[in-house]
Amino acid sequence: MPKFGKRSQRNLSTAHEDLQRLFNEVIKYFDCSVICGYRNEHDQNEAYHSGRSKLPFPRGKHNSLPSMAVDVIPYPIDWQDIKRMYMFVGFVRAVAGFMDIKIRCGADWDGDTEVRDQNFHDLPHFELIK
Repeated sequence: MPKFGKRSQRNLSTAHEDLQRLFNEVIKYFDCSVICGYRNEHDQNEAYHSGRSKLPFPRGKHNSLPSMAVDVIPYPIDWQDIKRMYMFVGFVRAVAGFMDIKIRCGADWDGDTEVRDQNFHDLPHFELIK
């Protein structure tokens, strides 16, 4: 059974307890890495200015403690394997539904299950809907 490494555990520990519960369940079945939880002002603005985020600090879901968003990617990390990332997104959405945790993901911002209508793809991004 896969398990999180120390860096993933540390990143996940900064997230809301519902995200922690969700990804602690996901890791039992699908190996993945938590690459980001909470983002401080410097990191968020760097992500914004580089185009990896659409929001400056403090408007991002990553910018509170606990964080309302995490970035999680299948392991081993291969940024070119888009198909596997979409498969992972579907798996996470299914587990979240089973656990009654409402999330939104950067592969389908409007939640309509149509991914071709997105103009900003952030496949590792998962955030709570509260």
